[in-house]
Amino acid sequence: MRVIALTGGIGSGKSLAAQFFAELGALVIDADQLAREVISRGTQGFDEVVSHFGDSILKDGDIDRRVLGDIVFKDPQALAVLEAIVHPRVASEFNEAIQSLTGDQILIYEIPLLFEKDAAKRFDTVITVEADTQIRIQRLRAKGLHLSEINSRIAAQATREQRVSVADFVLENSGSEDDLLRQVEIIWDGLAPTSN
Repeated sequence: MRVIALTGGIGSGKSLAAQFFAELGALVIDADQLAREVISRGTQGFDEVVSHFGDSILKDGDIDRRVLGDIVFKDPQALAVLEAIVHPRVASEFNEAIQSLTGDQILIYEIPLLFEKDAAKRFDTVITVEADTQIRIQRLRAKGLHLSEINSRIAAQATREQRVSVADFVLENSGSEDDLLRQVEIIWDGLAPTSN
């Protein structure tokens, strides 16, 4: 049983790397997905977020993550409030997943803010996905984000150097998907237990 952190800045290609690891046999959990689930409609987290930030963050009865993101990325105090609601719940879900692991299973936890949360020491291995800033910006523009949003989110995250400083492996993702897959396979071959 091994618990691995997969990190990287916004637009670096973490999700694609995570998908490749999943295809190779890892159990992959996405911290952002957990964060969405713990404040989805009907949860206590949802009620707390709406009671603090107001109905203006709602769209069709659900939390509009883009509107909420615009608020918290511009206001450190608002971000701290949101994190105080979300993070303990995410940690609880993550711990449950770890408890369910058996034998030689490898869990890959896709966690964007690993360095920022000083969480590297909680994992057996840390992998970061990195890409040239211009390439990251192009990818995010293709997803419909405005340049101002992209720049504020990149600025709010750790630098490449900071992420690399806590990583055991660095996946360079400025090339093709096949290039990334080959790098993932090499790391996986070193991580996965060999059958006797």
